[in-house]
Amino acid sequence: MKKEFICIVCPRGCHITVHEDGSITGNMCKRGIDYVQTEMSSPKRIVTTTVKTVFSEMPRVPVKTSQPIPKELIMDVMKELSKTTITKPMSMGDVLIENILDTGANIVLTRSCMK
Repeated sequence: MKKEFICIVCPRGCHITVHEDGSITGNMCKRGIDYVQTEMSSPKRIVTTTVKTVFSEMPRVPVKTSQPIPKELIMDVMKELSKTTITKPMSMGDVLIENILDTGANIVLTRSCMK
């Protein structure tokens, strides 16, 4: 059974097919092959969301993982972040949670939240 992917590594969005014999077609560069091989063996994603704060002028602040995490852990990370509240001023780029769920990824702020 063949599998089809749309590569997200660059803006081209190549339609890549992995055939039953393992051959890969449709990629315009080597990065497409690497992307598909990773997707088939251990897909990963960067998680972006918001977390609560105690600041009335900014009740939520955007955050993201510092690197892609295994796709199967996304919901667990989201549950952990739903329990998190920022209680002190922080700057964009500050680490909110180090090594979340032992993934090696930190949760970092993508916007400052000041009093």
